[in-house]
Amino acid sequence: MTPDDLLAVQGVVAGYGPVPVLHSVDLTVPRGSIAAVVGANGAGKTTLLRAISGMIRPTSGRIVLDGEDLRGTPVEQLVRRGLAHVPEGRGVISELTVDENLRLGGLWRRDRAAADRALDDVYQLFEPLARRRRHPGHQLSGGERQMLALGRALVGRPRLLLLDEPSLGLAPRVVAQTMALLRRLRDDTGLTVLLVEQNVRSALSVADQGVVMALGRIVTTAPATALRDDADLRHAYLGF
Repeated sequence: MTPDDLLAVQGVVAGYGPVPVLHSVDLTVPRGSIAAVVGANGAGKTTLLRAISGMIRPTSGRIVLDGEDLRGTPVEQLVRRGLAHVPEGRGVISELTVDENLRLGGLWRRDRAAADRALDDVYQLFEPLARRRRHPGHQLSGGERQMLALGRALVGRPRLLLLDEPSLGLAPRVVAQTMALLRRLRDDTGLTVLLVEQNVRSALSVADQGVVMALGRIVTTAPATALRDDADLRHAYLGF
């Protein structure tokens, strides 16, 4: 891990029950960059995000955020340290309004004025949410739900955003808008993003770094442009 890296995953083994899914995974993500983790279903991509965010506990290895070892850190403390995780399926609470869902993302903040400013920033970023702030989650479209899940994470002002399959079930236009937003957040705010995505073309189009996983191991890590141009690697692991 170098001073430029915000996240380092070092020799992580993790899974569910006695059988590991991840096998000695090593990964670094430079601060202010987007890293896209791609690969076939069952490669271990979602498990990797869950291990980083504390949803599952690795059986060995280290996860380091900005120089701090996260082993044994409660999930609420991870949020305070600047880590946000938007899981697959978006996790919107359908009975709550848009505003109530968003405010959940800032409940841990003691400075209420800062929390309100963060909420206002999200409404400026996602104008459809501002227009529907009093509507319950179940009335939103798929694209609006994705905005809401992402906005709730951003209300907490994270340094590292873990984003799992944001394009799942969305129209191509909405996918393109989501990827453009990630690029803008990186450029304008310095947000670091670890993106898991089945839509490989979209992911590599926005990422700085591409990470290819297969069977719980990292096959290769390279600049995203290099992965897009490597026909043999694409055919072997990415299906195009």
